[in-house]
Amino acid sequence: MALNLPTDDSFLTTEEVLAYLNVNLRTVYRLIKAGSIPAIRVGRQWRFRKRDLDKWLDSQRISDAKPPAAQARSRVLLVDDEESIRRLLSRMLESAYDVEVAADGETAMRLLRQPDAHYDLLISDLNMPGIDGLMLIREAQRIDPALPAIVITGYSSESSAIAALNLGVAGYLTKPFGTAQVLAAAAKALGARPA
Repeated sequence: MALNLPTDDSFLTTEEVLAYLNVNLRTVYRLIKAGSIPAIRVGRQWRFRKRDLDKWLDSQRISDAKPPAAQARSRVLLVDDEESIRRLLSRMLESAYDVEVAADGETAMRLLRQPDAHYDLLISDLNMPGIDGLMLIREAQRIDPALPAIVITGYSSESSAIAALNLGVAGYLTKPFGTAQVLAAAAKALGARPA
């Protein structure tokens, strides 16, 4: 049985892009809105040129392959109330970044408020008891307006995604996610931080 692979000049439908990039529909819409992948509106549908998608994928692979300079590793504050998720994410990130973990929003707030605290990126679960991810990000932005944040969640809703985007988060990852996806989101968020 022959496999019908699209040519570089061919256009893919939204459904084909979901399978090609192995992402969900919300991620595709975020990529369109961010201008990461060009899309053409055809009636109520979107069409994507395969070569544009390949170019974007190549840029993500390059980002994943380039670890930060050894002498200046970025510091990441990782916040999740599930221990297994904290361990998993920490392992994913430790190859490229210095990672500090917090089991809840209250602990993360204490860490962020320490006089000598300096973090380059905040990665927070959305749904946590007490101080949730959105409250934590709002407070982190008051402390350091330039601190980029990535939201991770297993219970995504349209309203929570909109609220996170309104806060200006640098990334919104839904569980389950892979190492490449997490590292690409972190590299993109850190690349957006002013020097």
